[in-house]
Amino acid sequence: MLSRVSKSVSRLLALACVVLVPLALGAQTMAKPAAKAAVGDTASKWDIFAGYSFFDPNSHVDGTYSPNCSAEVDDPTEYCAPPGAPGGKDPVNFKTEKIGSVINVTRYFNDHWGLQIDSGQHDLYVNCENCFSNSSIFTVQAGAVYRWAEKSDKITPWFHALGGGGSLEGPDHQGYTPGYTFTLGGGFDRALTPHWAFRAEGDYEYMHADFGVPHNGVVGWQPGGVANLEGIRLAAGVVYHVGAMAPPPAVTLMCSANPTMVFPGDPVTVTAMAGDLEPKMNVIYSLSGAGVMSSTTTATVATGSLAPGAYTVNCGVKEGKPGKEGLKPWESASASASFTVKQFEPPTISCAVSPTTIKPGDSATVTATAVSPQNRPLTYSYTASAGSIQGNGNTAIFSSVGAPTGPVSITCTVTDDKGQSASATINAASTVTITAPYVPPVPHTQALCSVSFATDKERPSRVTNEAKACLDEVALDLQKQPDAQAVVVGTSDAKEKDKLAKEQKAALKNKHLKVVDLAAERAVNVKDYLVTEKGIDAARISVATSAEDGQMVEDYLVPTGATFTADVAGTTPVSADVKAEPRKPLHPVAHHKKPAMAMKAAQPAK
Repeated sequence: MLSRVSKSVSRLLALACVVLVPLALGAQTMAKPAAKAAVGDTASKWDIFAGYSFFDPNSHVDGTYSPNCSAEVDDPTEYCAPPGAPGGKDPVNFKTEKIGSVINVTRYFNDHWGLQIDSGQHDLYVNCENCFSNSSIFTVQAGAVYRWAEKSDKITPWFHALGGGGSLEGPDHQGYTPGYTFTLGGGFDRALTPHWAFRAEGDYEYMHADFGVPHNGVVGWQPGGVANLEGIRLAAGVVYHVGAMAPPPAVTLMCSANPTMVFPGDPVTVTAMAGDLEPKMNVIYSLSGAGVMSSTTTATVATGSLAPGAYTVNCGVKEGKPGKEGLKPWESASASASFTVKQFEPPTISCAVSPTTIKPGDSATVTATAVSPQNRPLTYSYTASAGSIQGNGNTAIFSSVGAPTGPVSITCTVTDDKGQSASATINAASTVTITAPYVPPVPHTQALCSVSFATDKERPSRVTNEAKACLDEVALDLQKQPDAQAVVVGTSDAKEKDKLAKEQKAALKNKHLKVVDLAAERAVNVKDYLVTEKGIDAARISVATSAEDGQMVEDYLVPTGATFTADVAGTTPVSADVKAEPRKPLHPVAHHKKPAMAMKAAQPAK
């Protein structure tokens, strides 16, 4: 009997070695992922279970025995059928197996499905008076497993369907006999730690074994029969999880550029930062893009040669054994960072001139105020719509030589070293204006007062006392303007003109005939009054006649620069032959009047 036990134990140990050796090797190849992803964070790849098993066969062996068995054994009554039995014996039941063990190994191919190899061992020894019964069950099966695996679940239900073979020892001293078996059932795993879990399972197990006919065996006479063993197998124990179904966390990479907005020539620092790296693996970085190429975690972009616009730097990282970096999908990562090279901002300028008003030929100072937002070098230039302007700094001199009078437009321009420029024109409030030279107004002849000769019928050309007021004013104007001239223009009425015409006609025949031109005499008499009575230089007074109708003398003041004939048309200078008429009183004339009237008439004329 002990040999049977030893044989069973040996089989169980052999199966454990066959299963656990390749599993251990597999566990070594998964060392890296296990280091990066705890089994508790994802479904396991391998499950190793060992536990206690209880089996209730609820079955029996239908056996038959030879009727002449007494000839083969010393005590045929112990083994042979009762008297009258037709060469047979009642069925012998299997006993409940309260002590057993189960070992299985499961390899999962995804989060749910896997392949399981299962081995069970059950033995029971029963000693009783006049009997010794022994049965033993050993199975090796394989089949599919399905589990409901969720990363966050503490309890993982599963079920399996197995099939295989084994050996069965009958309850009535039948020897170990091979047979086939299958199992249906399931259970659950309760996580204890990331690697360890408690398992409970229940299965329906069936096994068929044919013990054959009764015969002499190694230990003596052995009954025959057929066993269709079926029952419930309950087991509980611990599970060890190895590996993870999900790949280890992929390498992560962050790529950043600082600053993200620059002007050409300003530095940009690109930094690559990897995460979830395996400390024992070799790591290779790569940074590439416009203006940068590096195999380190940081690089400085040379932006001086970059045109304005948006740029991208590509960052990459690989890990792995030297020379084999990045062969697995989770061993590499890439990212990118962007930055923008801005266009230099153009300069700005304002322009002013002082003074704002100049005379022809004078100069003015032009001042330009320019600013470059990025402090680029600046150059200045100036233009003017008239005249000339010279200067190349922030000041220039405008010359009005050759420029016409009036406003002049001046434009100031500034250009930076990038060719960007700005211009400003002096605004209306500060426009430089060239004033015209002062030209005094052209003087014109001024009409003064008039003297009438219509009241003195006896002396129609004589200057009367009534004319004095007018002529005194003329004299005063001449005294105030010592460089001015006076023109006295006499006129006559139509009757006087007719008389003059007749006298002139008659004078053609009689040269001694006196011709009296009252218009001329009136002008000459006025001049004579101004000269003799008021002391005006005779050279300053001209006399003339006009064809206008009237017994008048018009007095005109002619300032320096004025032209009388241009201002007063239709006059004719008086001939020098016309002499002034002395202002003498009239000769007394006898009249038959009252004495008083006579006395008045006798008074001398003034």
